[in-house]
Amino acid sequence: MTDAERAARERIRLQAVVRFEGGEKNREVATALRVSERSVERWRRQWQERGQAGVHSKGSPGRSRLRDRQVDGLERELERGPLAHG
Repeated sequence: MTDAERAARERIRLQAVVRFEGGEKNREVATALRVSERSVERWRRQWQERGQAGVHSKGSPGRSRLRDRQVDGLERELERGPLAHG
């Protein structure tokens, strides 16, 4: 995931906090932010327990087990799209 993608995800989490503070229900937040209701439930619980800091992403759970060459190959195949792979 790129830094820009991480930043976008973080913005979504912070938008969720604003909606929590506004009293919106989980389903409303999930629909508005186009994320799963399950994620919103988890974020709300973290927000209730630790405030806004609890909602911040913890980052990747670990380093990739792929070599750089393998990641490059995977990215090329993903760019080709699903039709190229049947």
